[in-house]
Amino acid sequence: MKAFIRASAIFIAVAGVCLLLADTSFAQCVMCRASLGGNPAFVRNLNLGVLVLLAPPVSLFCAFFFILFRHRK
Repeated sequence: MKAFIRASAIFIAVAGVCLLLADTSFAQCVMCRASLGGNPAFVRNLNLGVLVLLAPPVSLFCAFFFILFRHRK
């Protein structure tokens, strides 16, 4: 139980740091930036869409390794 709490604390700390640094990671390729035309509302929606599309693969990846970790011998 102690190891789980420690791992959770580390995960929360890493997630917090990633969220604090997320503003600098909102960048688009040149084609995406040109097609959006500098409209801040569209840029924000594109960035949120990318994050939404990233959530399922990351959750599957984490679930897979969590199951492997729980059932190791």
